[in-house]
Amino acid sequence: MTKILIDGTEVDVPAEYTLLQACEVAGVEIPRFCFHERLSIAGNCRMCLVEVKGGPPKPAASCAMAVRDLRPGPNGEPPEVFTKTPMVKKAREGVMEFLLINHPLDCPICDQGGECDLQDQAMAYGLDSSRFHENKRAVEDKYIGPLVKTIMTRCIHCTRCIRFVTEVAGAPELGAIGRGEDMEITTYLESAMSSELQGNVIDLCPVGALTSRPYAFQARPWELNKTESIDVMDALGSNIRVDARGREVMRVMPRNNDDVNEEWISDKTRFIWDGLRTQRLDKPYVRENGKLKPASWHDAFAAIAEKVKATSPDKIGAVAGDLVSVEDMFALKGLMDNLGAASIDCRQDGAKLDPKAGRASYLFNAGIAGIDEADAILIVGSNPRHEAPVLNARLRARWLLGDLKVGVVHGEQPDLTYDYDYLGAGPDTLSEIASGGNAFAKVLKEAKQPMVIVGQGALARPDGAAVLATAATIAAGSGAIEGEWNGFCVLHTAAARVGGLDIGFVPGEGGNDVAGMLDGGADVLFLLGADEIEVPAGPFVVYIGTHGDRGAHRADVILPGAAYTEKSGTYVNTEGRVQVANRAGFPPGDAREDWAILRALSDVLGNKLPFDTLAQLRGALYEAHPHFLRRDSIEAAPADAVATLAKAGGKLDKAAFVGAVGDFYLTNPIARASAVMAEMSALERARRGEATGTHG
Repeated sequence: MTKILIDGTEVDVPAEYTLLQACEVAGVEIPRFCFHERLSIAGNCRMCLVEVKGGPPKPAASCAMAVRDLRPGPNGEPPEVFTKTPMVKKAREGVMEFLLINHPLDCPICDQGGECDLQDQAMAYGLDSSRFHENKRAVEDKYIGPLVKTIMTRCIHCTRCIRFVTEVAGAPELGAIGRGEDMEITTYLESAMSSELQGNVIDLCPVGALTSRPYAFQARPWELNKTESIDVMDALGSNIRVDARGREVMRVMPRNNDDVNEEWISDKTRFIWDGLRTQRLDKPYVRENGKLKPASWHDAFAAIAEKVKATSPDKIGAVAGDLVSVEDMFALKGLMDNLGAASIDCRQDGAKLDPKAGRASYLFNAGIAGIDEADAILIVGSNPRHEAPVLNARLRARWLLGDLKVGVVHGEQPDLTYDYDYLGAGPDTLSEIASGGNAFAKVLKEAKQPMVIVGQGALARPDGAAVLATAATIAAGSGAIEGEWNGFCVLHTAAARVGGLDIGFVPGEGGNDVAGMLDGGADVLFLLGADEIEVPAGPFVVYIGTHGDRGAHRADVILPGAAYTEKSGTYVNTEGRVQVANRAGFPPGDAREDWAILRALSDVLGNKLPFDTLAQLRGALYEAHPHFLRRDSIEAAPADAVATLAKAGGKLDKAAFVGAVGDFYLTNPIARASAVMAEMSALERARRGEATGTHG
């Protein structure tokens, strides 16, 4: 630690800190436009100027000067930095004046108004008039895709967007051309950006040059109610803020959480909100003479009760979908237990994961932040760029630091934004690594903290259990489980999956799994937001969900539920972190929260659930599974479960691994109802040369 005086206040900071960071430690706010904690230093906006005692007789850019670069006083006194002297004030005012020479000053029509860094700093350092009389510079707007709107005349060339897409996203599609007054930020050929993280440049832009195209002219920030919540578009559990006006969600923004998503979110997370409005189920429906007709809750419940009472418990089944909260699954499990039905499953993709094998058998045990410590990573049957884009960015950040070897076993060779060794397509390669016959086995053994990441594409197949056991064998044999380090990691794609496994939402004794239920094992089937399965003709289907998607089309009775932004619910992310999504609005029409629907239905079925409020339901949940009480923390899972799993063995298939996510933008009912996601999907397919089903 180094002692430094900032405006007369002595602070101890690491020598590698920049002066700007040291000033923040001292509680002094330094204006900046180009500096960002997670990007490389550019030092080109000059707004962060400070005065350094004993330094050059001019202001210094605090973002580009490190504490170690300062000289002590003649008698060894700590270096001194001043942030409020007349010299500093005049310098910052000069920089602001230069920035505003060409800025169009169109705050009244700018979507950034009310949350604009330039606007805020102009209040502190701007002048009331300009000394320049020349015409302002104008720049043609660029097309960079359907997500990000550009008004490049506002651009102040901070280069944050360029550094983000190059360093974090790993898709260097933005850059600068020209020099001086002719400099422009562009995609060179003016094509749409391809990164799944491109929306983050909207948050990074300190002016209104890059704004959200779908959100354009929708609302002002002071009109919105802001709710801290959790994302459910993938299993990462990204921390988000949902901004709503009245009943409508207007936008989704990231919240900072260094252990989970840092401050990034995927484009699906950010732009999904229009799907929350369209194709919504807002009243119950009952199928009569082959057609779904609107009905009252009483009639819908009566139709269900008639079928359930005429069906034996061993022919009743329930499947939970990918976006369901723990509370809703707990309520459904309670109802099925009361009915005596053992056929329940939360693994609608058929993934071979079993809570009986121990919690460590299905968690990302090293933790998302543990990626920063890994020095060799084997990825099995997963494309993290599509399954968890923010986690993939973390993998890239670790790779950029050097000294990281990545091996991939997958049926295709995906662009992961970082270099890797392609080892093979399927289980045969996995067996080679397990037996030491592959060169990458040596890389894993020589690593200090190796990591094995197993994707759902490798587990949702008939030999999934054997693949999981082989991966556990590799982890155990390569030293990935030693001391406090557990490098055996299962990467989930469904936000509900870990929570469902935690509460045991899997078949009981004599019960059928998803495949068994669909293959004649169920005459009455409850689908709780389960839209990724094809239910054949035969079973009487009760669908509880939010959108007119696959599950609703097949249903005999539809009970309208609440989306993740319309209820308070617990979710457990892929690493086992318990988090709570809060209500930002209310469901449309007659739709109700899923647990409340199940509670009312249980009364009609004569098997009343023992709770009337969400607080009572959570009380029962916490009593049965105490770890849900410990929010925002990870319950450690004993690593010996992985060693036991490694002994399970099993016969491996020959087929190559196929990714769990076919189309990144259309993975769930909310995404499929979103016009923005549909446009992005069509763009991606056109980029890959696939038919989009459109003309012109």
